[in-house]
Amino acid sequence: MKKVKESDELRPEYRREDMGQGIRGKYYESYQKGTNLVLINPDVAKVFPTEAAVNEALMSLIKVAQKSTGLTSHSTGRAKKQRAGN
Repeated sequence: MKKVKESDELRPEYRREDMGQGIRGKYYESYQKGTNLVLINPDVAKVFPTEAAVNEALMSLIKVAQKSTGLTSHSTGRAKKQRAGN
């Protein structure tokens, strides 16, 4: 049977040897890729349980928003301004 530590408090001092061996550049590649983590509410997570489900829903929302405004990703809205001025 393993012995359980009785105290869960911080030590007054830590030695480097107690921390184990560090690995240089362990997270370098993932840092270079970059991440965009977003926390969602638990009730939203129930409806969209996977990353793919969330992305699909957001992409469809983007498409609806673009259609409703009449702007595309390449449009500047200049044609609407010119029509309104004439």
